[in-house]
Amino acid sequence: MWWLLSTMCLVHVCGNIFCLFETTMNPEVHMNVSEIIIRWGYASEEYEAVTDDGYILPINRIPHGKNNTNSTGPKKVVLCQHGLFATPGVWVSNPPNNSLAFILADAGYDVWMGNSRGSTWAKKHLYLDPNSKEFWAFSYDEMIKYDIPATINFILKKTGQKQIYYVGHNQGTLIALGAFSTNQQLAEKIKMCFLLAPVATVKYDEDFPHLLSYICPTSLKLIFGEKELLPMAVFNKQSGYTCNVIVTDTTCFAIKVLITGYVSQHLNKSRTDVYITHSLARTSVQNLLHYSQAVNTGVFGAYDWGSPSLNMLHYNQTTPPLYNLEDMKVPTAMWSGRNDFLADDIDVAHLVSKLPNLIYHKIIADFSHLDFVVGLSAYDEVSKGILKLLHESETENLH
Repeated sequence: MWWLLSTMCLVHVCGNIFCLFETTMNPEVHMNVSEIIIRWGYASEEYEAVTDDGYILPINRIPHGKNNTNSTGPKKVVLCQHGLFATPGVWVSNPPNNSLAFILADAGYDVWMGNSRGSTWAKKHLYLDPNSKEFWAFSYDEMIKYDIPATINFILKKTGQKQIYYVGHNQGTLIALGAFSTNQQLAEKIKMCFLLAPVATVKYDEDFPHLLSYICPTSLKLIFGEKELLPMAVFNKQSGYTCNVIVTDTTCFAIKVLITGYVSQHLNKSRTDVYITHSLARTSVQNLLHYSQAVNTGVFGAYDWGSPSLNMLHYNQTTPPLYNLEDMKVPTAMWSGRNDFLADDIDVAHLVSKLPNLIYHKIIADFSHLDFVVGLSAYDEVSKGILKLLHESETENLH
């Protein structure tokens, strides 16, 4: 366990030194999300939503598929929200026949991809300097309270729709569960919620936040600072893309094991550089500290500010409030995996027992954490099921 922590510290400290070895083979490594979409021949649009606390969040859009460019009338909207350490690029990291965003677009949906604050392309603010501690003073609480509502409300205003479908992976599931259980007005705008590798409580996970739970907050801040946490080779500060060369496949998979746990046989190793680029990005140290708190407490709650007096200042109570999953009334479908170290079976079972409107749950025996979005079997095991449920939902509305 401690050798993993040591490795992570080394990656964080060394940064550019890590970017030394093998020239990348896949061009998507050097592309942003719009460039990847255009590369595969799809229409691409970019927008920005501004949160109530001033963060400027890019949103990527694939308005239609390749074969439905001339279809009339508004399309049903699907929002895909990435997970911890990821970017929206994770939804387009494979060729179109096995990337959920392309699959949904070709099926006739208007596909949007959100950015959580602090990820690769979401480091802008109305007045805070991205290099300041103040900019990075956030955890998933702020994503729940500000990011998800700002993104959804922007999309609804732009499209004229009254409801959208929501797809989340990892942290994208956690912030949805938090947002839709605490903000019922927002929840009414969600027609159905699809959760991949679902996370609420993380008591039994075996990933990086679990390692951090052994370290006191003061020591953690001494090791990683109080701004951003960078779990892989440093990004070019001007472009936001990865450097021109990337670590060898062996090192890439070592980093992947460190952050996401077990590396599945379902991953296409020839695209490792793309997965590393778009599914191992940045977040705040405070966000990771929040996860480590959740490992220790075993509950789905707000950030603990470290003392009863500080919690009283932020919450008007001495302990952080809990997110009540029983209040999450949106119709929900879930896909979980037996080999997923981040969404452990016990934590997932706890979530299943709490959700009042769980309409579907598929457990995939040999799926690991990234398999749900980039795995070779993702289309057959996940995407087909999402398309079926979407079709059934739309069919019901016609009657």
